[in-house]
Amino acid sequence: QVQLVESGGGLVHAGGSLRLSCAASGFTSNRYVMKWYRQAPGKERELVAVVTSFSDIRNYADSVRGRFTISIDTTNTTLYLQMNSLKAEDTAVYYCKAEILSGSIRDFWGQGTQVTVSS
Repeated sequence: QVQLVESGGGLVHAGGSLRLSCAASGFTSNRYVMKWYRQAPGKERELVAVVTSFSDIRNYADSVRGRFTISIDTTNTTLYLQMNSLKAEDTAVYYCKAEILSGSIRDFWGQGTQVTVSS
């Protein structure tokens, strides 16, 4: 059974930093894509960053490029999001998502972690 558990959210002042983690378990393939999304109140969920287990590709939303860094530890299947120079508009619930590639693609979501940036 696949599980994704996020942690690391909290309250931080503008300009500060946080590191989010997403501990994954139960994967049946070593080929997967992992993503961070966020959803602010009254807004649609948006893609923040993408990483894969099988390439060096990293993709970022324009709004976070240069401030956020996505990484993955494939030895223990833990996803990270280092967030620096945080802004009030980064306030949202952050979710990790796993897309496991094994014949078909299966999607799984974490429960989310709240990030609040005070201005």
